[in-house]
This record gives sequence, C-alpha cells and structure tokens, in this order.
Amino acid sequence: MSLEQVFTLLGGLGLFIYGMKLMGEGLEKAAGNRLKNTLELLTRNRVLGVIVGALVTAIIQSSSATTVMVVGLVNAGIMDLYQAAGVIMGANIGTTITAQLIAFKLTKLALPAIGIGTALNLFGKNKSQKFLGQIILGFGLLFYGMQTMEVALKPLAKSKSFVDFIAQFGKTPILGVLVGAITTGIIQSSSATIGILQALASQGIVNISIALPILFGDNIGTCVTALLASIGTNITAKRAALIHLLFNIIGTIILMSILPIYKTIILMTSSDPVRQIANAHTLFNSINTIIQLPFAVFLVRLVTLVLPGKPDIVEHGVKYIDDRLLETPSIAFSQVRKEITRMGTLAMENVADTIKLFMNYNEKEVKKVIEKETVINELARETTRFLAMLSQKPLSSDESRLIADMINAVNDMARVGDHAENLMELAEFKYENHLPFTDTALKELNEMSGVVIDSLKNALNAFLNNDIKLANKVVIEEDNIDEMDKLLRENHIKRLNEGACNPSSGVIFLDVISNLERIGDHAFNLASYILKFDKNYKRPQVW
Repeated sequence: MSLEQVFTLLGGLGLFIYGMKLMGEGLEKAAGNRLKNTLELLTRNRVLGVIVGALVTAIIQSSSATTVMVVGLVNAGIMDLYQAAGVIMGANIGTTITAQLIAFKLTKLALPAIGIGTALNLFGKNKSQKFLGQIILGFGLLFYGMQTMEVALKPLAKSKSFVDFIAQFGKTPILGVLVGAITTGIIQSSSATIGILQALASQGIVNISIALPILFGDNIGTCVTALLASIGTNITAKRAALIHLLFNIIGTIILMSILPIYKTIILMTSSDPVRQIANAHTLFNSINTIIQLPFAVFLVRLVTLVLPGKPDIVEHGVKYIDDRLLETPSIAFSQVRKEITRMGTLAMENVADTIKLFMNYNEKEVKKVIEKETVINELARETTRFLAMLSQKPLSSDESRLIADMINAVNDMARVGDHAENLMELAEFKYENHLPFTDTALKELNEMSGVVIDSLKNALNAFLNNDIKLANKVVIEEDNIDEMDKLLRENHIKRLNEGACNPSSGVIFLDVISNLERIGDHAFNLASYILKFDKNYKRPQVW
C-alpha cells in the first residue's frame, strides 16, 4: 500500500467520522434539550430504557455519546444503575443504524448532499434550516468518506499478502476480536471501524467469517470512551461505564461460542457482504440485549462486586414533600420542615467543604460542591412551589404566617448555598493565582468557620424540632460571630501594616470572613422563625 493510498484511507476515515459527528450534532440541536430530558423521564422501566437508549443513539449517531450522557446522569444521581443498564443496552442497538445506512450504498448522493447541506448551513434564514443543512452536510460527508475509503482499499484486493493477512482473522477469531477492540479503542467509534469493514467487504477483501470476530471486538473497543468519561466521577458512575464493557464482553463470549451457527444465520439475511456486516452488527446487539436484559440485576451486582464501595451520590429532587400531602396541611408543614432542613444540611456541608479548599485545593471536591449547589437550587424551587400551592388551602392565621416564614427559610438556606459557592470561587481564585495565606490567617478562618457551622447546625436542629432553647443559643452565637468578624478584620489590618500579609491574599481573606458572617446571619434568621412564636423574644430579625 503506497503512502498516497494510506493518506487517502485516513482522509476518507476522517471525512466519515466528521460527517457522522456533524449529522449527529445537527439532529441533536434540532431536538434541543429533549434528548436528555427524555433519558431522564422515560427510563423508569428497563424495557422502555432500551427503547429510549436506541432512539437517542440513532439520532446522535454514537453509542459512546449516549453512554457518556448516562454516566453523567448516574453521577448526578438522576438515574440509578438499573435504569442505566437498559439505556446502555439500547444504545448499542441504536448505534447500528449507521452500518445499515451505509449498506444502502448511497454514495452517488454524497456530493449533491454536501452542496445542498453547505448552502442551507451558510444561507439558512433560521436555526431549523441551518440544523437541517448540518444534517444533510454530515450525511454527504459520511458517504463521501465511505467512497474515498473504498477507492483507497480497492488495490488491496489484488495484494495476496494483504488478503492472506486478513484471512488470519477468520482462522483465528480471537485475534480478530483483539484487533477490532484495539482499533475501535483508538478511533473511539465502532461505527467508523465497522464502516472500514464494510469498505473492505465492498472490495471483496473481507467476508463474513473474517468480519464477525472483528465486529465483536469493535463493540468491546467502543466502551473506552465511557470508561474515560467515568474518570473523576463517583463510584456509581464508574459502575455504569463498567456495565457497558461487561455487556459487550459477555455478548462476545456468548456469540463466539456459537460462531458457526451465528454465521449461518447472517448469511441467510442477505447475499450482499456489506449488508451482512450491518445485519451482523444489529443482530449482535439485539440478541445480546434480549439475553442480558432479564438478568440486568445480576449485571448490576457483578459491577458492584468488581467496584465495591459506598455510593457517593447527592440525591436530586425533593425527598419529603409530595403534592398529595397538600390536603393535610399539618403533615405538609412537618414534611416541609424536613425538606428545608435537608436543603440547609447540604448548604452547611458545602460551607465546610469550601473552607477545606483554602488549605488543600481539590478539583474533585469542587465538583461535589457544584453538584450539591445544583440540588440546593432544585429543592428551593420545588419547596417554594409546594408552599405556594399550600397557601391556597384553607389555613389558620398562624399557619398562613408559618407559610411566609418557611418561604423565607427556603430563601435563607438558598443564600447559604450561594455564599458557599462564593467561598468556592474565592478558593479557586487563590489557588489559580498562587496567593499564600499565613498560618495565622488559616487558623482564624478555621476557628470562625467552625463557629459559623456550629451555629447553622444548631439553627437547623432548632427549626426541625421547634426547639426554643436551641434557637436562643443561635442568637448568642450570632453575637459571637459578629465580634469574631470585627476581631479578624482588626488582626488582618495589623498584619498588613506589619507587612506579614500579601495584599492580594488579604482581599480574599476579607471576602471569606464577610461570607462567613453573612452565613451566620442566615442561621440567625432561621432560628428567629422559631422564636417569633415565643412571647418573651423581643429582638428584631437580621436581614
């Protein structure tokens, strides 16, 4: 094979992959956020999960992309492993649409599609026309890339040494599996490597006996993308990526054990070798899903054994409130207290975690803080909505006032979350700009944050249990926090005057204690909602 032929093959492969990517992105943009929302909403049933996974992958043209999306949803706690298993199996079926499309041999439409797609993409009057142009352009590039690969591979049909080399994969199937897995692992697209197989088949270089083991390996190699995406995620997301790998390995073992029978079935589906490869790809994933879906629970248990450990997931969505409770206000109020306390606890954990970032900055911890802040905002929206609906019910005057206090409590805990996010950004700025803190400054931050976190913890317990005594303790702690804020500012000015402190670091330090002091204010606010009903309490609320 000459250097020119190698470059032609690589160029064709590049056009093929780029066309597939462009077409998938165009379809995804046309669908908007509906794909991800569909994954989130329609995966409660495993069979439905398979269907959704197949449809989404058929649209975005990449099982790897769907699996990466699933890993992200599992990492966020939106989807569990049982739901993920069904979607991953469906994604493997959906990705076979590209091979089936290639088997129609629409290469004559490639250049007209490129022309029409480019025109629509450049001159389209609205987004819909531009997205359509992107889809058509991607379609054209995919088939033009396929045609280019076929041209590059055509001379190899006359090369006895190459044909003999390829024939070894049919004689030693395990070798074919390894080649398929490694090639796809490098390219990170099973559709691309199967496209190469189809190009070889179109030139008579590859028959179904040679293609099948390589095809099985392609399905294993495509798991690399999801495995890479799982790096830095929680243990459950890593298990989801491992499910994808084990699903394909188990399927390969099953079909390799009945390879002669499977080959006979494929030969019966079509006389065209290109279509045979497409059918083999579709049937492999369909049969694999039919066999393994009923045993998905065992697959989940297997990955849990391989990757042991406690899941580190923040649960999304409300846990205690339900619209069915609106008809029983007394129970509804009790459940809202629990939901607000849960929200406040997440915010409190974020405060503690962000203070640690000033001593030891860690990207993994930053991701956890961001994830929890997302949940805090979700809880704030849902709890406020629930309280607004509850306010429409027949309530006593005390219950009506309690609604207002609880809405304020939600806002206070959301603000604590926002202050924690501010602290995270300050820690990030300190780390990125290599700003040093003196040992004294770090000690003072630890002391003040400890007092603030204790105050917030007491306020949450007082709010949950309607504890007047504990709420009064928070009031006293608020005075201590204000005094500490004043003292730390004075100490900081003294260090600046003595030249012991970096001025830029000093700005960060002042912002940190300012955020901590405000968190103390919100803890005080939460306690004050309890004290409002205590006749002996006279102190005005801090806002």
